Amino acid sequence: MVQLTMARAINEGLRRAMADDPKVLVMGEDIGKLGGVFRVTDRLQEEFGAQRVIDTPLAESGIVGTAVGLALRGFRPVVEIQFDGFVYPAFDQIVCQVAKLHYRTRGNVRMPLTIRIPWAGGVGAAEHHSESPEAYFVHTSGLRVVAVSNPQDAYVMLRQAIASDDPVVYFEPKRLYHAKGEVELDVDPADAPPMGLARVAREGTDVTVLTYGAQVVTALDAASAAEEEGISLEVVDLRSLSPVDYRTVAASVRKTGRVVVTHEAAREAGVGAELVASVTERCFHYLESPPARVTGHDIPYPPAKLEKHHVPDLDRILDAVDRVLDRPNSLTGVEL
Repeated sequence: MVQLTMARAINEGLRRAMADDPKVLVMGEDIGKLGGVFRVTDRLQEEFGAQRVIDTPLAESGIVGTAVGLALRGFRPVVEIQFDGFVYPAFDQIVCQVAKLHYRTRGNVRMPLTIRIPWAGGVGAAEHHSESPEAYFVHTSGLRVVAVSNPQDAYVMLRQAIASDDPVVYFEPKRLYHAKGEVELDVDPADAPPMGLARVAREGTDVTVLTYGAQVVTALDAASAAEEEGISLEVVDLRSLSPVDYRTVAASVRKTGRVVVTHEAAREAGVGAELVASVTERCFHYLESPPARVTGHDIPYPPAKLEKHHVPDLDRILDAVDRVLDRPNSLTGVEL
């Protein structure tokens, strides 16, 4: 086990995948000589050469379209979208080609393509650089969608994504790039928990908090704060957003009887809405109160000085916990 930042863990995941398989290559804007704007691909071009670590033009549709052709020819391309909000020019390629080619060809064509997206806010940027577009891809049949929350998962799940014959949209939270954690580099990805499984990040008995990405850290902080008031929160890190591991989710909700979902993306038609609907269908007779959602607001991402009011924080999660427990709300002092 070694201590690595999440950025370094992703770098190591790319390095090991490229060393193990010459068909793995990395493509993106400024990822070669510069090492990426977040230095996630630092020194990979020095080690593997410009034919495998490819600096591309600023054209996301062209990057993904080229990767589709490479995947058709037997390569395993890993595409970096420089910022989350830059993925939209490639949306047509991802939805119309990447997600459908396997189905359209009745299984004769595989699409082993990984699309890495530095994602969400909390780094003092603004719209186009702090987006949370995961719901678009979760809605798109034919894509696997994952979101990592710690260096170990970042390393292992990236290697699993690259090894998969399915296309994977891999979300990595920018504000956790410098967060450190223990990483087992020698673990065989095939022996690690599959990327489709959720993880109980903290055991609890009173309320289940379902979340993913950087919000896992916020939810764990909320659980520690709630413990001081005698409330036990169980935090479930979904890890995979498509498919969702509803076996783990339902087991937790049936134990606690109450659920709060939190994510940074907008509330309207977000991942949280589907989670609440699915949990209600599966666990209706176990629920002691209506599920609650804590999300970003239904607005374009705000200027950097205002993002603290947009990104769900500890207090907003605890307020939702109060609601599902039917306790006096800490902000208003009245029963909700």
